[in-house]
Amino acid sequence: MMAAVALGALSALAPTRLSAQEVSGRCQTPDSVAVRGLEKVAESRVRSELGLTPGTALNFPTLQRALKALYALNLFDDVEIGCDLESVPGKVLTIVTVRERPMLGDVKVVGPQAVSERSVRDKIDLLIGRPVDPLQVARGKARIDSTYEAAGYYLARVTVDTVVMEDGRYALTYRIDEGRRLAISGIDIVGNKSVKEKDVVGAMKTRPEGFWWFRKGDFDEDKYVGDLGERIPGLFSRLGFVDMRITQDTLIVDREKGKGLVRVGVEEGPRYRVGTFEIAGNRRFPTSELRKFYPFEGYDPTLTQRVMGLIKREAAAPEGVFDQQKWDDALDKVNNEYRNNGYLYAQVRPVVERRFEGADSVPTVNLRWEIDEKSPAIVNRIDIVGNDFTNEECIRRQIFVVPGAPFSQQALIRSYQSIGNLKFFEEPLPFPDSRAINDQGDVDIVFRVKEKRTGSVNFGASMGQGGVGFGGFIGLEQPNLFGNCKQGRLNWQYGRFFNDFTATYTDPALKGTRTSGAFSAYRTQSRFVIGNLGQNIRTGGQLRFGFPVPWSYFSTVSLSYNGESATFTSGQVAGGCQRNCFRSNIGLGYQYDTRVDMPFATQGSLRSVNTDFSGGLLGGTVNFQRVETEMRSYALLGQLGGGTPGSQPVKFTLGLTTRAGALFGNSGPFFFQQQFAVGGVMFGQMLRGYPEFSITPVGFNPTTDQYRSDPASFGNAFLTTTGELGVRFNQMFYFNVFADAGNNWASARQINPTRLFRSAGFGVSTVTPLGPLGLDMAYGFDRTKVDVVTGRIVKDPRWQFHFRLGQLF
Repeated sequence: MMAAVALGALSALAPTRLSAQEVSGRCQTPDSVAVRGLEKVAESRVRSELGLTPGTALNFPTLQRALKALYALNLFDDVEIGCDLESVPGKVLTIVTVRERPMLGDVKVVGPQAVSERSVRDKIDLLIGRPVDPLQVARGKARIDSTYEAAGYYLARVTVDTVVMEDGRYALTYRIDEGRRLAISGIDIVGNKSVKEKDVVGAMKTRPEGFWWFRKGDFDEDKYVGDLGERIPGLFSRLGFVDMRITQDTLIVDREKGKGLVRVGVEEGPRYRVGTFEIAGNRRFPTSELRKFYPFEGYDPTLTQRVMGLIKREAAAPEGVFDQQKWDDALDKVNNEYRNNGYLYAQVRPVVERRFEGADSVPTVNLRWEIDEKSPAIVNRIDIVGNDFTNEECIRRQIFVVPGAPFSQQALIRSYQSIGNLKFFEEPLPFPDSRAINDQGDVDIVFRVKEKRTGSVNFGASMGQGGVGFGGFIGLEQPNLFGNCKQGRLNWQYGRFFNDFTATYTDPALKGTRTSGAFSAYRTQSRFVIGNLGQNIRTGGQLRFGFPVPWSYFSTVSLSYNGESATFTSGQVAGGCQRNCFRSNIGLGYQYDTRVDMPFATQGSLRSVNTDFSGGLLGGTVNFQRVETEMRSYALLGQLGGGTPGSQPVKFTLGLTTRAGALFGNSGPFFFQQQFAVGGVMFGQMLRGYPEFSITPVGFNPTTDQYRSDPASFGNAFLTTTGELGVRFNQMFYFNVFADAGNNWASARQINPTRLFRSAGFGVSTVTPLGPLGLDMAYGFDRTKVDVVTGRIVKDPRWQFHFRLGQLF
């Protein structure tokens, strides 16, 4: 029966028309096999794949296998097997006729703009010099379509043109008509009863187009998938609808108008209220201590949470309603509490029991934390790998994890951040490895670093217009001398208005102790004019020691001595000294610093107080006391990307800074250094939106600038404050918007925080090979000028551009 079927297939392809009985008798066993239609493919290869042997009976499975084998070569567009009874009298021939595929000579892509040409070419799986496979051509076209759809270009059209080249090969051209990007005209939420549609749409990153130019409504498939899988379910779970599910999602495309309508169907399910709560299995922490993390009683959001809530405009669950996000956040806090106290392997299992309680069958969740604490992990040893130049002891001083002590996740993260703040290694640093070494779970910790070049030689020169003249600088800096974290710096700046030389040496650990030391010497010629005093020359040096505070690893107490001589080229200074005036003073200071992500801090705080005592038993020509304090605080508002340690996310931060100072006594000829100048960014206390030295104890002085001041510009007390919202893109670039306020007074008793000069603006800061650089544009609200007609002082608010070179924070 099978033979009859196979021979029937042969008869259908045979060149001669025979009856089925004749074919069955004569074509079933061929005397020879012939292959026709070959041009480039070797006949031996075809015969090898056919497997047909003269004198062997043919049947349907044999023919089927032969056809599949030839098509599998991807060399032929068509294959036929037939029977020839006439070409050779008395002989039966099996004829295999093939049509070879053309060879591919070239592939071009025309038209991509919104999607890179390289991305499009990567979707085409065709090789030059190989036969053209129609299936691969179609598959490449489909992949390009998918790429454009994923980018939101649902209106894109892809066509494939074929041209025969002179040598007979085919040239394929993928022509792409991108069209416009699909714009979402509306989002329709179906099935919602308790949650408003605007709240659901507000939680999505897929947004409909709007009136303003930035509301384009572009459709992004990745964002849409995130909306369906994370953001919409997350919104409902925060509002108590933990059983919510999405029943449908549809994108309706109008290709003529280039618009799309998103329709999302939801089934809310019941809204659950919070029932009972209990904790089981805890031994290390009492229940009362863990219960403080429970989010559904006495919940008081932090400042950061309040600000982020305002920014995101999230819908909030009513009191007593279960919020899945708060529950998850509380679980993370409990886990961190255990990890920070050595319980690295503790497991906290959250249990949410759904119940319908009472006569009204109120949907309720009873909550429980089931804790398996296990044994605490002890740090066995700490290894540092990759420090080919930097001394290991230098790095270990930045590590807060101690061998033999319980493991602390918080201390590990702080150590990681502190090593990064050294700026001696390539960033981002890989997060340290924690490896268990025994059954008790004790760990070895490995910090991995990669050295980078830290020293720099800087030089430059410029020729200015308007009388500024020739100027320049030469600098040599090495923040990691001899690999021991010691810092050395030489700097010479010269120009028409200044000629400064400074040499500084700093050792953060004198003889391997936690006591630091620093020495600096300088000679400065300030050639800008201060009133009728002309130019001045200052020569001096400072010796400073820093001592750790036993109860605070982040605190330092400092003791310093400074001696300085000053000479003015003309005029007379209050106090009677003009040449070789000498200042001798002792300084005491305290600093607490927990900032991270320097030089553009995103978290932590800084508190410092510095006092100077000049004259008296110390000698010199002046006798005064000076105190200055500074407070900075940074809160992380959120970040984009960087979910794992070691990555570099874009961070959003809120910063608040307050500086204040006062001088008691007479600073004499040192007023320009020891008294306070307010305004500008380079020489005095920073107050953007106003020129250098312009905020005086008697008001705003519009005649000052960076080259000209007056003794009346300097006061004996000041107060400045800054609030900023910043975006830290990476360790090299920072953008912020800010508001400044400040004033300058003749004495500390006149300080009045309600009488401040105000400004607001924006700025960018970066770290260059030549040092930190900042550009600010600020609007001074309280600037004034003298009306040339009336002679009266009138308001003159305006913008002021500032250029900052040097320490940014």
